[in-house]
Amino acid sequence: MPGWTSKAGAVGLIALLVTGCAATPGAPASTATPTGTETTNPAVPSSAPPGGDPSSPAPSSPGAPAGKIPMTKLKPGEKPPQFVIFSFDGAGSHQRWQEFRAAAKPTDSHFVAFLSGIYLLADKNRKQYVGPGHAPGVASIGFGGTKEDVVTLINDLNAGVADGHEVGTHYNGHFCSGSGHAGNSWSTADWKSELGQFMKFLTDYKQLNGWGDEVPDLNVKPDDIKGGRTPCLEGKLSALAPAWQEYGFTYDSSFPLSSGISWPVKLRGFWEFQMPYVYSPGFKRSVMAMDYNMWVTFNGGKNQPARAPELRQKVRATYDYMYQQAYRGNRAPVLIANHFNSWNGNAFNPAVADFMKSTCGKPDTYCATYKEVIAWMELQDPEVLKELRAKAPVATG
Repeated sequence: MPGWTSKAGAVGLIALLVTGCAATPGAPASTATPTGTETTNPAVPSSAPPGGDPSSPAPSSPGAPAGKIPMTKLKPGEKPPQFVIFSFDGAGSHQRWQEFRAAAKPTDSHFVAFLSGIYLLADKNRKQYVGPGHAPGVASIGFGGTKEDVVTLINDLNAGVADGHEVGTHYNGHFCSGSGHAGNSWSTADWKSELGQFMKFLTDYKQLNGWGDEVPDLNVKPDDIKGGRTPCLEGKLSALAPAWQEYGFTYDSSFPLSSGISWPVKLRGFWEFQMPYVYSPGFKRSVMAMDYNMWVTFNGGKNQPARAPELRQKVRATYDYMYQQAYRGNRAPVLIANHFNSWNGNAFNPAVADFMKSTCGKPDTYCATYKEVIAWMELQDPEVLKELRAKAPVATG
């Protein structure tokens, strides 16, 4: 099954404090594992705080339509809804698909799955992928596993889309700094090649794998892909933007924001949902609001499953703080950026799922996708958006 490498080399760990996700630098396709890691660490019962600050808004009744944004224009000075956007890089784990679809369902909340395209290629067909500057079949993550594994993923993607969740791109080979020709050095032609192959995997996975109609159709089409997150948050805007334009993108969520949670801005015509550094009361310092970076901050990315409850509490405290600061402050979208993983004794998934269940459906709170939030923003008068963007960042400590 698609999984994620649970360890990074020294170069990767240093880089990840600045960037945002993990890979084994230079790992060949035959030994790497994909982004949805199911490691051997046993699951640990959740010990996340049950509700955060008592002064935060109380949950609404079960079944509140947390994914159904009120598509109305704000009046000048009126408070916007509080958006929370959950996203998962890689999106290759059947277990995690089941867990988070179940967590979202009671409030009809929506999340975003940033798919690694090579998960649609069975291992034996890995050479159908040629990463920019790399030999055929080489990637820093694994491929899709067996035919049965790929079929399971297709069914998960189809079920997710039917629930209202969004699929975006996490590109393909996950080449980060230290793995040869990597994202920070890619040209526009390289990014166009990477995205072109991603789109081909969506449309031609049966042909590329040598399969027939015994394999289900995928209900995710190239026109559905409107944005994504680059591996390790690498890439230069000047090289990426023309590739995004060619493939009809409207947004990205790859570039770090130096301090706090702010409203998205448009860069070169694309909505940029920047990855924030926030103050964490759990870690008692600023961290990038992404699971892997929190793990590195916690213990250098070491696998210490016995400390999972401790890490889980710190992560949950960070999410609660981010939400409370945004809700009471500028109401900017809160980005909960994660991977389908089992890192450090499954320290992260229970914290994310518990936060989703307790937060989505609170008054004025909508757990939605990037595309849904963009539709709301583009409905607003430009002066109203300008006023929102002028508000000071929150969650800065």
